[in-house]
Amino acid sequence: MQAPVGWTGLGQWAFVLAAFAGLVLGVWQIDWQRRGRPVSRAGIAAVLVGAVWALLQAALGPHAPVALLADMARNLAWLLVVYALFARDGRHESVAPVRPVLIVLAVVELLQVVLLVLDWRFAAFPVARAMIFQIAVMLRLLVITGALVLVHNLYAGAMTAQRSAVRWTCAALAVIWGYDLNFYTIAYLVRGTPAELVSLRALAALLGVALLAAGAVREQTTGRFSPSRTVAFQSLSLLVIGGYMLVMVGVAQSIAWAGGSATMLTQLGFVFASSVLVLALMPSGRLRGWLNVMLSKHFFQHRYDYRAEWLRFNATIGRGGARGPGGMTSGAGDTVPLHTRVIQAVADITDSARGALLMPADSGELVLAARWQWPTLDVPAQGLDAAGAAFFETHGFIVDLDEVRGGIDHRGEAQATPVWMIEEEAVWALVPLLHFDRLVGLVVLGRPAVARQLDWEDFDLLRVVGHQLASYIAENNGQLALLEASRFDEFNRRIAFVMHDIKNLASQLGLLARNAQRHADNPEFRKDMLVTLSNSADKLNALIARLSRYGAGNVEQLAAVDAVAVAQALAGRWPHGASGAQVVVTVHGPCTIMANRETLEQVLAHLVQNAIDASPAGQSVRVELRSEALHGCIDVIDTGTGMSAEFVRNNLFKPFVSTKAGGFGIGAFEARELVHAMRGRLDVESREGLGSRFSVRLPLAAAAALSPPRSQQDVA
Repeated sequence: MQAPVGWTGLGQWAFVLAAFAGLVLGVWQIDWQRRGRPVSRAGIAAVLVGAVWALLQAALGPHAPVALLADMARNLAWLLVVYALFARDGRHESVAPVRPVLIVLAVVELLQVVLLVLDWRFAAFPVARAMIFQIAVMLRLLVITGALVLVHNLYAGAMTAQRSAVRWTCAALAVIWGYDLNFYTIAYLVRGTPAELVSLRALAALLGVALLAAGAVREQTTGRFSPSRTVAFQSLSLLVIGGYMLVMVGVAQSIAWAGGSATMLTQLGFVFASSVLVLALMPSGRLRGWLNVMLSKHFFQHRYDYRAEWLRFNATIGRGGARGPGGMTSGAGDTVPLHTRVIQAVADITDSARGALLMPADSGELVLAARWQWPTLDVPAQGLDAAGAAFFETHGFIVDLDEVRGGIDHRGEAQATPVWMIEEEAVWALVPLLHFDRLVGLVVLGRPAVARQLDWEDFDLLRVVGHQLASYIAENNGQLALLEASRFDEFNRRIAFVMHDIKNLASQLGLLARNAQRHADNPEFRKDMLVTLSNSADKLNALIARLSRYGAGNVEQLAAVDAVAVAQALAGRWPHGASGAQVVVTVHGPCTIMANRETLEQVLAHLVQNAIDASPAGQSVRVELRSEALHGCIDVIDTGTGMSAEFVRNNLFKPFVSTKAGGFGIGAFEARELVHAMRGRLDVESREGLGSRFSVRLPLAAAAALSPPRSQQDVA
């Protein structure tokens, strides 16, 4: 048959490429054999014979006698490979018909030599040549059918553990002989070999070489051949682009074939509309996220490239020299705070664009410690109560908030999850950080661009990463504790001298009082001197007691105190300015609490003064009083610069850390300890640039009889 020029050229180049690939694979396997690796000699011979066959097909054409002999040699070589695979696991001895069948097939294939001689002998007789061609095709069909049956028996009869060793070779032979079966069937029916089928035969041979190469690589390497996520995603993108180009060319060509006066205008309109669509969709982060999810779900056995994830995790958690998102710093140069890096390390795994970190407070509840790219998340002062924290510490359960919102409750997480997280639709998942079965933090992940349901692989990876991050946080907390202990040690050494001098002064004053009582002649003078000296001694002793305890408090002196009167008297200490009162007291009902009046005044005075210092000039500080359940609440609110969650969590109540020039940094610490001593708690809510709210909560006097003993109190 006369071959079209296009198909002939394609077939020649495809055969050349198949020959080159076969030669490369053969040389590769010979080198492996030289190095002592197990390689089948029959397989090497078959690959090299197949390469020679492809080269002769490209150079001489499919009907040349030499090419036909090469075709026969290739089939014989592959039959030898089949026998070698049977002999590999000893089945050539147990399956008796294998060897006779192979011998018969080889003899039938060798009959092609006889047919070639007859074709040369009767070259002048077209009818005879046509008959010889039909016989040759029928013999080829017989050989190929028998060979495919052997390949099927080879793979189906192999043990499960042995199938992986023969899978790739059987697949290659199925492709080569399966195409030849269709090729010779059509040739028999049309009494010729169409050029299109000859060209496609070269592609089938090339695919067979590729399968053999994949099997060889798998056998000779310990690692599994698998492209990375990045390469696969980029390859998929190229395929999408290529498919798009093919569609464009096909549609444009169809329009051209349709003809008409509007052909060119229609082509330009189609190209313009398609280009606009691509430019609009390809930059979309949502589209890229969807492609990434679909690629991981359908093209990989495991969604995550664990090597790439671990490298990125280490790069994120170890990054201390670059400013983080939003320009957040920890106060030590431009380094990204550890807690911020912890959030980002977890968020990167699930492609979440934002997150937050809750960490335990003194009484066991979780409070906001840091944010990552989530300034709008409204977290209450108590982010998670002690019962919820105990649930995560006990179970280490990773919560998918979408399941909780849908009514799914696996282990009681619906009850442990606070209401504000469930109502906030942007909150997607909760990842506990456990260190030796102790909860050191809870990462709140925001919803990714393409939301999906978390599965077992997400849970396994997040759980492992959570344990690793918990160890980093625990180590950091240990270092901070050591630093604080060293500072306390220095403070104790310094204060010891002060206390020693004060004690000496108190002793001297007491001695003076006793001597004056004994030697003074004027009774009135003696009386006044005794009163003065006694008061001085009492004050000095009280100072010593306060320096010794830092908020241990005197529980026996608690009494009913009108918090409204205390706040109003305190507000009078700061005079009115041009813009109005500097301290504004707002009362939302009576508020009589159990407290020590002097201690309460000291705490509120410190909080109000700090609020005034943090507020702009002319701005008022509000003091609000109200009753909530069994507690009275006193809020000190300012509109000043505010504080970051990192500072509130790690520095606000740490002694010796102060934002004021020359400050000693024990005021906030002492205020909280004094509130604790009165069986209350001090909560803080602050936003950078918006201001702060300090809330003092103390038991109501009416509920004093219901309060549990101090040993059972849960203080913050």
